[in-house]
Amino acid sequence: MDEEKDVEQRFGDAVNMTPKELEEWLATDESQSVGVGEGESVGHHSGRRIVEILRTRKADRTDEDHEHMRKVAGYVARHSKQRPDGDVTGTRWRYSLMNWGHDPLKD
Repeated sequence: MDEEKDVEQRFGDAVNMTPKELEEWLATDESQSVGVGEGESVGHHSGRRIVEILRTRKADRTDEDHEHMRKVAGYVARHSKQRPDGDVTGTRWRYSLMNWGHDPLKD
């Protein structure tokens, strides 16, 4: 149970976009222009999954949800450390993080 609480905390710290904000972002051309994977990028798919998780009551979250939450927290932590110099407003770096539910301009 302590591990679940830790994952919930790290996920909550990493994801700073609301489900509505994330859904609106994922519908943009910018969101779909970044990431790896054929067809839908890994990050874009993750963003859709994050919306589902955010809309699920904590008590109803599954082991699979917690595993994805762990993955999201790790990705955001790693990718945030790679912040480029200067204004990041229109960068692929920011767009990629936003696909994972984190807008670095909200920090």
